[in-house]
Amino acid sequence: MTTNITPAPTIRWATPVLTRSVETLQPAGERLWRVLDGRGAIRGHLRIMPHDLGLRYRAERLHLPSGTFRVVGDFWSADDAVAALRF
Repeated sequence: MTTNITPAPTIRWATPVLTRSVETLQPAGERLWRVLDGRGAIRGHLRIMPHDLGLRYRAERLHLPSGTFRVVGDFWSADDAVAALRF
């Protein structure tokens, strides 16, 4: 007897809504968005991190020499995470 196992569907995370219109978000992966400034330049990345108390928003920057993300900080709001990438 053969059992066919169907993989669970991938959950599509909704793009976080920013209250300021200075930056925009562009999907970059599962739970990951590029943060673009008004000219379209990449400021960094925003990642959703599930937490016991709700969702956390992680601000990250890509470190080109190593090809890894460097954490700027974890925040309770997407706006705060994006604001940390402005500087």
